[in-house]
Amino acid sequence: MASLPNIKVNKERLWQSLMDMARIGATAKGGSCRLALSDEDKAGRDLFVQWCKDAGCTVEIDRLGNIFARRPGRDPKMDPVVTGSHLDTQPTGGKFDGVYGVLAGLEVIRTLNDHGYETDAPVEVTVWTNEEGSRFAPSMIASGVFAGAYGEDYAHAIKDVQGKTMGEELKRIGYLGDRPCGGQKFRAFFEAHIEQGPILEAQKRTIGVVTGAQGLRWFDVTITGQEAHAGSTPMPRRRDALVGATKVIDRINAIALANAPYGVSTVGVMRVLPASRNTIPGSVYFSVDMRHPDDAALTRMHAALKASLATVCGELGLSHELTEVAYTKPVVFDPECVSTVRAAAKDCGFDGLDIISGAGHDACYINRVAPTGMIFVPCADGISHNEIESATPEDLAAGCDVLLRAMLGRAVL
Repeated sequence: MASLPNIKVNKERLWQSLMDMARIGATAKGGSCRLALSDEDKAGRDLFVQWCKDAGCTVEIDRLGNIFARRPGRDPKMDPVVTGSHLDTQPTGGKFDGVYGVLAGLEVIRTLNDHGYETDAPVEVTVWTNEEGSRFAPSMIASGVFAGAYGEDYAHAIKDVQGKTMGEELKRIGYLGDRPCGGQKFRAFFEAHIEQGPILEAQKRTIGVVTGAQGLRWFDVTITGQEAHAGSTPMPRRRDALVGATKVIDRINAIALANAPYGVSTVGVMRVLPASRNTIPGSVYFSVDMRHPDDAALTRMHAALKASLATVCGELGLSHELTEVAYTKPVVFDPECVSTVRAAAKDCGFDGLDIISGAGHDACYINRVAPTGMIFVPCADGISHNEIESATPEDLAAGCDVLLRAMLGRAVL
């Protein structure tokens, strides 16, 4: 491989691009709201596409609205080296989740242009549609279609809470492209992202070398007892579904602690029926999110959940139903791409920290069809999916420098 140029990205330009994008859908507390395929998402996409064209890129859009902006290389027959992430946000999202990975890729192209540097392979930046899943579930649907996990028709038919489909909204905002979603080969794919966790900041490290992502299992649980009068039913005769649910939830927390340090579990949704002040709850529904980077450990956590439900409900005379609604195996990123990121960090003067992602990312699906790696940078207090999400210009530029170096490592022969 040829020696790589010692060039750096423009920190101020990267930061200004992030701030300009953040104004689209800006929220009261300093965050952004650009729900997938909303008018705000369209405005963000339009701005990104214009920036890419101004940088000399050709732009293509596929049938899921994924955007591909390409800077040509010396050899047009070579598969591109690709980077990217997403522009859609949570309803009360931050300025950096997803958008950093997109605009870091654009900054790589702008920097190459600044120096007139020509790569052998084309360099490409992508925007993946509906990564967050906050408007259309499931999350990461468009990168999932690209990787063959879902079909285009399935994705187009997904509805939001108002009954609008992804296909209809893609057409409405002008991002229902002609290019098939998937089938294109990447020489490598890299995604830069804020960590969305506290590890890098706590260890005072600037660059996380992401080796993989946690596996995930989602469950729906319904515990059923018997509704009865809150005043006239003696305590020993009660079949209180909420009491059972609280005992199970406490055990769910204990299951994660027993699988430390990587095991995590969360109950994020709960519905109590009949939701009357003076009626003993007869039914409780709640969600369960369990994650672990080791699939065997994740299987043990699942088994412990089943056992806990059986034990608690048996003791209290309750019935229960457990339904698995999602299962994603742990992701192990391509060793060569991981090594490329690690070497790029070292070349940029950083002691990269090997780290496992606790969150899902588009890179997790792209890893199924292309060699993939990720780069993390710190975010303040590990807070994300929140309007107060924060990262420093210096850390963001450092991650972008590593991204530039990693992409050149695969795009220059």
